[in-house]
Amino acid sequence: MLAAAKSRVRKATSARDPERTRRKLLDAGFREVYERGYQSADLDAVLQRAGVTKGALYYHFENKEALGHAIIDEVIGEMTRQKWLIPLQQGNPIDTLIHIVQSTGTEVAEMRGGCPFNNLAQEMSPLNEGFRKRLAKILSEWHAVMAVAFRRGQAEKMVRKDLDADDEATFVIAMYEGYISLAKNSQDSKLLKSGKRRMINYLESLRA
Repeated sequence: MLAAAKSRVRKATSARDPERTRRKLLDAGFREVYERGYQSADLDAVLQRAGVTKGALYYHFENKEALGHAIIDEVIGEMTRQKWLIPLQQGNPIDTLIHIVQSTGTEVAEMRGGCPFNNLAQEMSPLNEGFRKRLAKILSEWHAVMAVAFRRGQAEKMVRKDLDADDEATFVIAMYEGYISLAKNSQDSKLLKSGKRRMINYLESLRA
């Protein structure tokens, strides 16, 4: 009885706080899509994870596709900003990139899901133009910020002058995402550890 009462209080609180409810739906939707893929994601499972009603879901999102688009824009986009874009805006870009690579987990449990961005890009870009455009926007911003960081590094004599900043940004993203995808498919921590060493060695070679 006490548990039921607490549940009613939580739902009532969420109903009075639409932004909190929307955030819970986004977080629950992200976990469901990350674990099962967008096409297999179940809205009832999202509701159960979020602890909200179906009415609350459709108040905030017209349908499953709208929820998927919001997950890209607000969850995956923010993850990319926090992990890559913000750190690359200051300091030595090579040191920053090495730190990002070093902080990538190599435990099997961490590798199992792969990269949320790449997962959705592989699954949905060929099928849904709304997904493709949103993911392409994140990739474009990611690439642009890294290229700017390389150019700043060249101006400040931290990065080799002979490098093409745009080409290097493309290669670093492809190299990182490639190793993450291989690790996800193989579930082999040795592969990712080896990949991290190779990536770090490559990044070190970019120093002025």
